[in-house]
Amino acid sequence: MTRMMTLIGAAALMTMGLLAVPALAQSDAETPEIVEMVLGDPDAPVEIKEYASFTCPHCASFHTGAFKQLKKDYIDTGKVKLVYRDVYFDRFGLWASMMARCGGEEKFFGIADMIYNTQADWTRAGDPTAIVGELRKIGKISGIDDAELDACFADAEKAQALVEWYQANATEDGIQATPTFIISGDLVENQPYDDLKAVIEEKLGN
Repeated sequence: MTRMMTLIGAAALMTMGLLAVPALAQSDAETPEIVEMVLGDPDAPVEIKEYASFTCPHCASFHTGAFKQLKKDYIDTGKVKLVYRDVYFDRFGLWASMMARCGGEEKFFGIADMIYNTQADWTRAGDPTAIVGELRKIGKISGIDDAELDACFADAEKAQALVEWYQANATEDGIQATPTFIISGDLVENQPYDDLKAVIEEKLGN
């Protein structure tokens, strides 16, 4: 069973205290631009938009399993472009996304792999402070220093922009669960790799 999602606005997240740890700095800066995280050839004939949450167990199962085959068969061969779209069920998923994005586009998918591979560990580390500490460890392994991590975790404007971006994307594409895929315009829910492969092959005209 996939994890059902609820669209929560940024203001609601703030009210619920989902951005309480670590402390977030406020400024008068303009709304930050959110960069699409894309893996593969930008001109690939098939585009897959993946909606996933770093705290979703089904998403972790996909990324530690079927995703590796998808990457080998289609992304690395230039047939598929993957666009990763964040979904936030909770503050921990948001913090994980902020940390992964802290490394920039070049490091994002490598960090994402580590987040998913260790999901069962960092999500159960204890209180919010302990969870942030585990996410920081992943960031430092990836080459992000403490000052950069402090700045990324403390960026309130970025956090709010990410939540609003997620909400707009999920509403536009009718996302109700994770992981969900939009394959060249068609919504496809989580399913075995062979079934996903069949959809991709159809889109490729095979």
